[in-house]
Amino acid sequence: MSGLIPQHFIDDLITRADIVEVLGHRIQLKKAGREFKACCPFHDEKTPSFTVSPSKGFYHCFGCGAHGTALGFLMEYDHMEFVEAVESLAGMMGIEVPREDSQRPARRYDELFELMQKVEKHYQGELRKHQPAVDYLQARDIDGATAKRFGIGYAPAGWSHLLDHFGSSKEATERLLALGLIIRKDNGQHYDRFRERVMFPIRDSRGRCIGFGGRVMGQEEPKYLNSPETVLFHKGRELYGLYEARQAIRNIERLVVVEGYMDVVGLARHGIDFAAATLGTATTDEHLNRLFRLSDEVYFCFDGDRAGRAAAWRALETTLPQIREGRQLRFVFLPEGQDPDSYVQNNGADGFEKAMDQGLALSDYLVEELASQVDMKSVDGRARLAELARPLVNKIPAGVYKELLLERLAETVGLAAPKLEAILAKDQSKPAPHARREGLSGLRHQSGPSAGKPSIVRRAISLLLNNPDAADKLDVEQLAGVTRPGTDLLRDLIETVQAEPTMTTARLLERWRSHEEGRHLGKLAAVELPESEDFDARAELEQCIAQLALAGKRDRVDFLIEKERLSELSDAERSELRELGQGSAVSG
Repeated sequence: MSGLIPQHFIDDLITRADIVEVLGHRIQLKKAGREFKACCPFHDEKTPSFTVSPSKGFYHCFGCGAHGTALGFLMEYDHMEFVEAVESLAGMMGIEVPREDSQRPARRYDELFELMQKVEKHYQGELRKHQPAVDYLQARDIDGATAKRFGIGYAPAGWSHLLDHFGSSKEATERLLALGLIIRKDNGQHYDRFRERVMFPIRDSRGRCIGFGGRVMGQEEPKYLNSPETVLFHKGRELYGLYEARQAIRNIERLVVVEGYMDVVGLARHGIDFAAATLGTATTDEHLNRLFRLSDEVYFCFDGDRAGRAAAWRALETTLPQIREGRQLRFVFLPEGQDPDSYVQNNGADGFEKAMDQGLALSDYLVEELASQVDMKSVDGRARLAELARPLVNKIPAGVYKELLLERLAETVGLAAPKLEAILAKDQSKPAPHARREGLSGLRHQSGPSAGKPSIVRRAISLLLNNPDAADKLDVEQLAGVTRPGTDLLRDLIETVQAEPTMTTARLLERWRSHEEGRHLGKLAAVELPESEDFDARAELEQCIAQLALAGKRDRVDFLIEKERLSELSDAERSELRELGQGSAVSG
């Protein structure tokens, strides 16, 4: 069925779902007080650390950090896309999924998908008419069956070829423009974006064409031209060839990420059906989420030149927060001057898979790359390696993988693992007074007199997640100007709850599932709070907000005093400092 699924339906579905029943059909749960426990299905363990809370409607693993709602579990465990998971969960509950077919946006999306399908078929028809394009593909070892499987087509020469076929009215032209298939000139006229290029349709998880990649057949620039961001196409979310891989392989054991369309198609031509490519952008969190839903083994394959190494390092930095037990990441570097397409042509499928097997594990690549940047024969060099590793290691979720990586690093720099871990865990820099928004990863340590104590922000977020209704009357403006790490997130959570008074823990977690901060919220939601009659979550949350407001004023005073010491204080700031200093609670 077409159309958008209403957000209110998704919220209601999460609220009504019995998470114990949903998970209990897939893993063995055992009652443990008010909760249920199991061995985590997302990493190997002998002692259960996977907890399911029926009252909060979410699960959390204290071993690997995996967490989510019933909806999130279906996506992770059953390798489903979001819409598939919604439909599956609704089916279990005997509920029909509504669609906003009566609304203009839903109808418009349908029209856009239909137009993309027509354009795709049109380009495929043009390929059959243009022998030079057919010859080019054959010279690249792409046969007819492979071209048909990937829907390859051709965009002919001419500035208005597509316009002439599909832009017969003003409304039709606007649809072409919305899809990025044409470009508007300064004088209001339009011309085709893709001209004289072999065309590769980009498909979403349902196989619908959402964009195109076009490759020139000669030496013109740019070599590749991609569809721009549109309402259907988001480069940071989609991967070329992933749909075709899912169609070819029922249970994908491993996936390899390459850089170009021809790499994916060339590998498939030789029987390597488990390749996907990023679309002119670096690997993103959303890319990784999609990849890991399908397989726990992901390989990145790059050219061995400087550009390939740089792309590999960017991919490594993105993957670190996603690392946990059971997931394997390897980096494959081909000889300089070769790409996956040329390599598989020269060495065959067996040769390419052998290169994959010889790829560097993430931990090996990280250590070897850092070691290459310092003098490992000197104490200063090894100390520098540890310092370079600090921000990278601190991105990895706590667990066995992180401990093993720390052991490897410790062995490399010549320190005992516990000592190195303690050194890397120290916060070496005090947050800048006006530092911009930071996620929850910065909340573990807090400078000043309260160092070593639990962060007030973390405590406030835990209280709010466990008791959303406690935030209904909070004065969120008290947090204005507070720059402690995570304060912006706390404010966003409070405003969300106040805007939707029926908000629940599970719904909050689902709203933040795809955000960077979302991976930390599950751990805070799992914090057990007192159940005594004396415990008042609302009062304690209000106290946290008041403490943060006071801390914000203190930070401001410290900042102004430092500027005064450096003789950089303006008249307005001097007046502000005197005003702030009048309050004994601040100046004291």
